[in-house]
Amino acid sequence: MSTLAELAALVAGEVAGNPHLEISGVSEIQNGLPGTITFLGNPRYKRFLENTGASAIIVNDQSLLKGRDGIIVANPQLALPVILAHFYQSPSPPEGIHPKALIDPRASLGDDVTVGPFSVVEAEARIGDGARIGANCYVGIGAAIGDGTRLMPGVVVYHQCVVGAAGLIHAGTVIGIDGFGFVTDKDQHHKIPQTGRVIIGDNVEMGANCTIDRGTIGDTIIESDCKFDNHVHIAHNVRIGRGCLFAGQVGVAGTVTIGEFCVFAGHTGIAPHLTIGDRSICGAKTGVTKSLAGGKIYAGMPAREIRQQHKRDAVITEVALLKKRLLKLEDEVTALHPHKDA
Repeated sequence: MSTLAELAALVAGEVAGNPHLEISGVSEIQNGLPGTITFLGNPRYKRFLENTGASAIIVNDQSLLKGRDGIIVANPQLALPVILAHFYQSPSPPEGIHPKALIDPRASLGDDVTVGPFSVVEAEARIGDGARIGANCYVGIGAAIGDGTRLMPGVVVYHQCVVGAAGLIHAGTVIGIDGFGFVTDKDQHHKIPQTGRVIIGDNVEMGANCTIDRGTIGDTIIESDCKFDNHVHIAHNVRIGRGCLFAGQVGVAGTVTIGEFCVFAGHTGIAPHLTIGDRSICGAKTGVTKSLAGGKIYAGMPAREIRQQHKRDAVITEVALLKKRLLKLEDEVTALHPHKDA
């Protein structure tokens, strides 16, 4: 339980109403519960403000409260994770090395490391201070897990791959699987050995069931502060700059270079051997077939600047309307001249 004033101090906000109001948790604005605090981060949800059952609301404009208790901040969405973290802590597995974990004696474990049951840490692997390895994980020969990084249950990190510090890798993700490399000759597919690694920077989060391929000769590189949704596939020898965001089911083909702070919405696909400039944004289901200049928003298949794509979409809509009008005119002409051939 915390007072409204205490919560406001956490987010450097200003109290509106009763500073001594006690808050026990957080609820959604459309399903607000008494004793909780909610927030208005998206204007679409303004319609719930008046009737929400929450006792307080985080907003960016005091006039929105209409006399209700709340906290005024510049960015309610930025304040929300701070408030959530204050009230809710994710459950942690028991600390230490579980007796059913298998740790090779040639592996190196830092201080305060947790390894869950049935996990395997192979020879010459390095686990950093404070790292948390969940149940049924596999850390291959010579792999490295950075300080404070958490592997949730069922994560696989193949040999020689590196995961930086303060990362979070969710269940089922595989890092360092072979890239899709084959040479076909006389209807026979010959596998190309994948001899590179995956190198992941610090503070990277990957959702469930992501797949990151190791390089064929060089390395697949993901720089710090990147965030991946579930089911993202990064192919061999891709290089991703700092701070990029990947929504669900994005696929990046081999040897693509992606700049810093790019955003890829769901189902975006990128063809091989392309370069994506810094701060590019691709809308949902974008198909990237050519290299893209940075600092622009793209959509469509093939990818175009979004204004061009909107114009093309508008033309298709107009053609459909013209077709309806033409069919209507044909019906009217037929009605006026029923005995003439069309």
